[in-house]
Amino acid sequence: MITVNTHEAKTQLSRLLALVRHGEEVIIARSGKPVARLVPVKQHTVRREPGTDKGKAHVADDFNGPLPEEFQTFFK
Repeated sequence: MITVNTHEAKTQLSRLLALVRHGEEVIIARSGKPVARLVPVKQHTVRREPGTDKGKAHVADDFNGPLPEEFQTFFK
């Protein structure tokens, strides 16, 4: 873990981001007191499996049929 002051963080941001990209944690301090932490963003990738929700949805047989009269008035 590296601690830098705000001035150094502003002037060395690219270098600090390179360190973070390689797994380092950077603490940014003001007057010696920590105020922020730079950490790598976790890449959350989920492997999708086709067909895992098969059978969980139902489409009514009259899905494409005309709407009841009371609902048709909303679309005129």
